[in-house]
Amino acid sequence: MARAENPVVVAAGRFLNSFKAPAHLLIAVSGGSDSTGLLVALATLCATGRYPGISLSACTVDHDLRPGSAEEAAWVSALCARYGIPHVNRRWEGEKPVSGLQAAARAKRYDLLADAAFTTGADAILTAHTLDDQAETVAMRAERAPEGIGLSGMADAVLLNGSVWLFRPFLVLDRAAIRAFLAEQGEGWLDDPSNVNPRFERVRMRQRRVPTESRPAAAQRLSLSQRAADFLATSVERDGALFQIHSVAAVPADPAAWRGFLLLAAMVGGRIHVLDAASSARLRLFLASGTLSRLTAGRVVFDRRRDGLFLYREYRDLKSLALPPGAAAVWDSRYSIRNLADRTIVIGAVGSENGPGEGGLRGPALRAGRAVPCLKFEHGGIAPGEAAAIAPLIAPYARFLPRFDLPIADALARILGLPPFPSPPNE
Repeated sequence: MARAENPVVVAAGRFLNSFKAPAHLLIAVSGGSDSTGLLVALATLCATGRYPGISLSACTVDHDLRPGSAEEAAWVSALCARYGIPHVNRRWEGEKPVSGLQAAARAKRYDLLADAAFTTGADAILTAHTLDDQAETVAMRAERAPEGIGLSGMADAVLLNGSVWLFRPFLVLDRAAIRAFLAEQGEGWLDDPSNVNPRFERVRMRQRRVPTESRPAAAQRLSLSQRAADFLATSVERDGALFQIHSVAAVPADPAAWRGFLLLAAMVGGRIHVLDAASSARLRLFLASGTLSRLTAGRVVFDRRRDGLFLYREYRDLKSLALPPGAAAVWDSRYSIRNLADRTIVIGAVGSENGPGEGGLRGPALRAGRAVPCLKFEHGGIAPGEAAAIAPLIAPYARFLPRFDLPIADALARILGLPPFPSPPNE
């Protein structure tokens, strides 16, 4: 048993103590020193009997990117067996992208972990990101943008796919402390050769020896999110696919309001990210001018009129999607749609079928209505409402929701008439 004052034991114990109700925790274990340390620390503490409400299991994601990955997964499985921890493997099947491989692998890893959590009945996923990883993340983001919310770094908890929380209990520890703990325990680990491959940005940053004293401003980001949520709650009205803000004159000068405004626009446009710097600057100038006109950016029309600013999805690049019976898919990154009929449905935009003045619509409401989904059967005929289940989506947070952005995500959910996102299971 490791010393009680060991920083790894302290961090693991503090995390386990944060759960006031029984929980099944799924540990993501690659075999590297960080994830091995997380598994060993949690398993050792749970074996003491002091955490009767906590059960553990583990998952290894085999990305199938190099020879030997299957053997490494088997090594982790044997490690888990020694500690009495149930273990599952998930493998990334199919072709891999030529470019953006690390980003694609990361996204696939999270999807596979979320699937493993669902099938094993886990309440949360744990990964072993460290203070070293945090410092590298902040440094990489600083090189792309020397200021902004990206410098808050990784959150200690992230909601995946709107359904399961992922925790990072070791963000307060550096890698050296974890390896010292493993040495104390007489445990080894596997070294991934990709961790020294300078082809990858994170490796290049690591080789520059980014200091681990780089501390993210997570508390400031949470405060920003709370104030942005207040802005959205008091300033935004929704009528179907049309969003209205009565007064925007002071929005660009208030960082919190501007953050909320940009995320609202991203949601309206079905975009994961907010506007880039150039488009954002152009929008600021448009709002400051007070001109009664329209500007399009990020797939959103910003339509300024005497009674306020209207936002709606522009009627362009709205692709059709065929959905077989029983299947579900996301259309235009704005709607989740499940086919409840016994034949294929084709989803497209209403478009010009919503003629001038139809339903009493005029101006922005009419234009917004052209970009909403229209469902038809594959061989003709409008599909009735009961043929599909349709729900709006919040694109910026549909897959990844950092804990410190939960207030603003919930504010956007209220605007759409959706229930709030689930809270972390240790709150």
